[in-house]
Amino acid sequence: MPATKSIRIAVAQSTVPGDPRDADELRSAGRDIRRLMREAHRAGARLVHFPEGTTCSPDKHVMSIHGPDDVGPSDWDRFAWDVLRQELQQTAALARELSLWTVVGAVHRLTPPHRPHNSLYVISDRGEVATRYDERMLSNTKLSFMYTPGATPVTFEVDGVRFGCLLGMEVHFPELFLEYERLDVDGVLFSTIGSPSPDNLGIFATEAQANAGTYAYWVSFAVTARDSANAPSGVISPQARWLARCPTGGDPALAVADLDDSAENHARPWRRTARDGIYDPHIISDDPRSEARNAF
Repeated sequence: MPATKSIRIAVAQSTVPGDPRDADELRSAGRDIRRLMREAHRAGARLVHFPEGTTCSPDKHVMSIHGPDDVGPSDWDRFAWDVLRQELQQTAALARELSLWTVVGAVHRLTPPHRPHNSLYVISDRGEVATRYDERMLSNTKLSFMYTPGATPVTFEVDGVRFGCLLGMEVHFPELFLEYERLDVDGVLFSTIGSPSPDNLGIFATEAQANAGTYAYWVSFAVTARDSANAPSGVISPQARWLARCPTGGDPALAVADLDDSAENHARPWRRTARDGIYDPHIISDDPRSEARNAF
């Protein structure tokens, strides 16, 4: 990251509804999002990052045509799509009013009969959808019964700082983090609702921390408020240290951190050099003591 680059970001842990049929729940989630946006603005943030399914993360049992006892194909006609659109429009309007980049999780409807994407909308400080990231590495349930997988990485820039996006269980796939390193991002925004076992969310946080250190860039880790006791939202430095974390009490909250390069990052350029064949001229092929692997 060049010396002139710096940005203050806020990462949220918010209340995520699970029943897309409930218009009141969707509206409540929208109000929660916008309240946290205002808090982020007051804290001086240029970007606020929310968890997966911020607007609604539909429960597989609620959506199942065989439900609620048996999980099966999802009936997406149950979703109050008009209410979702209204809440997203209000969120975009507030992003414009606050001049605040807002990254928010939502279901993105496709043309029937195609299943929707599980997505992150990137709303610019002008209140426009700058881009959208669609989860690619879906869980078995998501793939079998709920969503259409995405197909491409997505990057965007705020004040010259470049970000990539990941979702769901994609923290388990280091090749996606490497892909973003090769796309020259300064940080990755990872949003999740965790896994069926709440204890596993701690593993997600550890993997996010490891990927930040491995690829030497910032990682923003956004989870739901209900999961904060296991692994609260926070921001991780390129040195794999938590810079800021939300409280663990289960309430909606923000963690705010400044991303800059005041500490020179030697690891990233060297690792790029190391991946680019620097060792090849030094490899030998004619030393029997190197070739023999069965002797001291």
